[in-house]
Amino acid sequence: MSEPTVRRRSLRLEDYVAGVKDGDRAVLGRAITLLESRRADHRVLAQELLTRLLPATGGGQRIGVTGVPGAGKSTLIERLGLRLIEDGKRVAVLAVDPSSSRSRGSILGDKTRMGELARQERAFIRPSPTGGALGGVAAATRETILLLEAAGFDVVLVETVGVGQSEILVAGMVDSLLLLLLAGAGDELQGIKRGILELADVVAINKADGANLMAAREARAQLAAALRFLPPQSRHWQPPVLAVSAADGSGLAELWAALDDHHRTLAAHGELAAKRRRQARDHLWSLLDDGLHRAFRQHPAVAARLRDVERRVEGGELTPRQAAEQLLDAFGRPSS
Repeated sequence: MSEPTVRRRSLRLEDYVAGVKDGDRAVLGRAITLLESRRADHRVLAQELLTRLLPATGGGQRIGVTGVPGAGKSTLIERLGLRLIEDGKRVAVLAVDPSSSRSRGSILGDKTRMGELARQERAFIRPSPTGGALGGVAAATRETILLLEAAGFDVVLVETVGVGQSEILVAGMVDSLLLLLLAGAGDELQGIKRGILELADVVAINKADGANLMAAREARAQLAAALRFLPPQSRHWQPPVLAVSAADGSGLAELWAALDDHHRTLAAHGELAAKRRRQARDHLWSLLDDGLHRAFRQHPAVAARLRDVERRVEGGELTPRQAAEQLLDAFGRPSS
């Protein structure tokens, strides 16, 4: 005989505000779930919660961690997180998980890859299922960062899946972007997109230990030379290239020093505040783009004509531009 299901007590806005500010992990988890919900009433409550918490946000260091598959991102994040906790910091990790395009379910566990860090009281690990979002970044990730800052976390690490457009999207929501690479897998400069190198604020060659140490040092020299030919994002910062080992912890102190130095440098020259203002504005336009796209497809006049227009484009009766103009005209008409 199965045990009866225990219903959780519903939380009011005041409960969420107080719980998040007190660092209550259970309430924080439920608040993040609220942000991720697609229910209209949940969305309204989530935005009211964020509005109340905004004055308590902005105090954390937002760091994105991206890199090639197999570069050891999760292992490095765990080792770095443990080191930061030893220094008295509170660390949150948003681990972006690939999700099924059909079920929207996350296929990776939130804490299975960072078991030791997950057991720490001063750590909070949360998966960010993509739900099919462009580049593998959940739509609520930006807002989740604000919740974590309001809950008192000093460092928020956002781990990307490292494919597609996820690096660009994460770079648009963090203060510093760490690019993690491997040596010894062929020509280190081949297959590394110039775009991601231009976005990186700190570059680290991981697994710089044992028999791979010399290859890591060579890769470090190559990348450092390559970065000198790329336009810097800030005239006050030249991205350093470091050699680290998540396995034995070597180089992690230097890695954190570089990330911290980057944050301090941006803040000292007013670039951090300007960067966050620009990111907030870009987020606004991203939400507007999404909302307009959804409203366009749901417009009755567009929905009524869409399949026929698609068929005519496929059959060569209309050019894509002609079809787009017809649908946009339909969208501009008042719905009856």
